This record gives sequence, structure tokens and C-alpha cells, in this order.
Amino acid sequence: MARIIERQQEKEALETSPILIDPASLGLAGQVAIVTGGTRGLGRDIAAILAQAGCSVTVCGRNDPGHLPGGVAFQAADVRDAEQAAALVDGVVARHGRLDIVVNNAGGSPATEAQNASPRFVDAILKLNLMAPLFMAQAAYPHMKASGGSIVNIASVSGIRPSPGTAIYGAAKAGLLNLTQSLAAEWGRDGIRVNAIIAGLMQTETSATTYGDAEAQAKVAASMPLGRMGTGNDLAGAVLWLCSPLAQWVSGARINVDGGGERPYFLDLVKGA
Repeated sequence: MARIIERQQEKEALETSPILIDPASLGLAGQVAIVTGGTRGLGRDIAAILAQAGCSVTVCGRNDPGHLPGGVAFQAADVRDAEQAAALVDGVVARHGRLDIVVNNAGGSPATEAQNASPRFVDAILKLNLMAPLFMAQAAYPHMKASGGSIVNIASVSGIRPSPGTAIYGAAKAGLLNLTQSLAAEWGRDGIRVNAIIAGLMQTETSATTYGDAEAQAKVAASMPLGRMGTGNDLAGAVLWLCSPLAQWVSGARINVDGGGERPYFLDLVKGA
């Protein structure tokens, strides 16, 4: 029952920001894509939209989620491990003969005050949010070099502003943004484009953990310039564009998908003074 409710919530979130064009019209049909962290949440939505665009999509995780959207396959892999990341890429290329798109979506962090973050915790967060995208990019490089390709790193506003309570995560995402630009500069002559999406405050199945109860989430949504938090479709739309021929001269970019950003808190302090 809990899983049914969760999927219904995801469905409702998707419907709040539908893709307004036919994904199949973007010239991605026949391409092969990997979406890390694509078994649930925002990554699952990205994978589903890429499949609708005509891509053969593989998602990964440590455990098979069972049901997946049409056109999306699963391969077990922990991409924090370089050898497993390479095996994931090699498996996809063996099945499909090519690799065109990698979306490094896997990431996240529980809230932990910096002074309490153990070396083991720091290592785990850096591996998931920074090292895993690097391992995936390295594994994809020789295949994409042969035919060109697009790597999209899902970053966060935590990487461009203070991230109290998740300082290690914010530092990792800041590193991911620099890695994006560095790889774009190194690999551009090989026909590989590397871009980053800076995701803002997103509505997911775990929103209560981050933003509080429904009332608190409504207040957060109302504070956004566009009046709501983002959804998986909002991220997916940006991914589609970055991977499509429409963005063929876009590389090393940082695309803010954040609904206009967060309202500066001092404005409310001044108003209340």
C-alpha cells in the first residue's frame, strides 16, 4: 500500500509540470542513455522522459526496483565504485553497441552538522556526489569519444550558496560544477559535451524529510518566484534540451533549474522590523 501511495504522489507531482512538447520530436530517437539513481524519484522521471524521447535507457542501483517505466531497463551497480561504474557502462555498450547519454543523477545526503561529520561520513558523501560522476564519465569517455555524446551532471543550489547542515554535500556539488567545466574543456575536441543542471528546491517522495509537513512545504512553494517547487519533469525538460541537437554548441554550462531561485531571507526580516 505504501508503494502505491508513493507512486501516486510521484504521478501527481509529474502532472503539475508536464512536458509541453512531444519528447520524440527532439532528435534523440535511437540513442542509448544511462541514468544513475534512476530507479526512483527525480532520476526515475528523467529516465521515463528519455525513454519517451525514443532512447534506450538503463538505470542502476544496488537493488532491482521491480517495475520500471516502459523502455527503461535495470542493471545492478554501485557507481561509487569505479569498477562497478565501468562494468555498468560496458554492459550497456555490449547490449546496445553504443552510448550517447550519461545523466549523473545519483546523489544526496542526510543532514549532519559539519562538526559532527565523521571521516567515514565525509568519504561516503564525497564518493556519491563527486567521485561517482567522475567514475561514470571516465568509463563513458572511450565510447563517447568514438561517436560523440552528452554527459549531464545533476548538481544543486547547495553547491553555489551556503549549505548549513549539509556542508559536505554542498562542497561535493560545488566540486561537481568545477568538474563539469573541466571535463567540458578537456573533452570538447573529442566531441563530448559536459553540462550541469543546478537543481533548486524539488518536490520528491521524500520532501517531508527535507521540508517538513504539507503546511511547511506549501509555505516553501509559495516563497518561490514561480510559486511552486520543482518536479522531475522540470529537470527532465532541461536534460532533454541539453542532450538534443538544439544544444549542440552548449558545453561546460551551468543551467539553473530553480524556479527563479530562493527569496533572500533578509527581505522578510526587514519587513518585520
